[in-house]
Amino acid sequence: MKCPFCNAEDTKVIDSRPADENSAIRRRRQCVICGKRFTTYEKPETMPLMIIKKDNTREAYDRSKIERGIVQSCHKRPVSSSQVENMIDEIETKIFSMEEREIASSVIGELVMSKLKETDEVAYVRFASVYREFKDVNTFIEEVGKLLKSHTSNETTKQAETKDEVK
Repeated sequence: MKCPFCNAEDTKVIDSRPADENSAIRRRRQCVICGKRFTTYEKPETMPLMIIKKDNTREAYDRSKIERGIVQSCHKRPVSSSQVENMIDEIETKIFSMEEREIASSVIGELVMSKLKETDEVAYVRFASVYREFKDVNTFIEEVGKLLKSHTSNETTKQAETKDEVK
């Protein structure tokens, strides 16, 4: 493994431990030349996954695209980097558990929106506005209205449950 700081090819493993729910190995390494430390991850090679885009073109799966979309949506929101990583890991787990060689980008988009909706509704609306290509303010208002409606029904359900507990 090359050192990312000085490009020396002589590095040594200091520590190894399981990562990502035992689906990968995290290795702490140290460069023998410059002495700096860095982390690498070792994952089993999976079958190549192709993404079918809206225009029916195909491209190789790229985790960084999901990460970029989520990070942009969560910009200046109270969402930690560990929450972002967890969302991406969960999305990726669902994608690969489908065991398909090709997956529509719309499936991934829906998974991302679902995770964002659970984590931060403002980030969800930001992502949805780009993903669903909101054409005007009315479409935006409709989406926010759906969120408000789900909040109202959730509050009604909670109030009913509280009343049942009191009885």
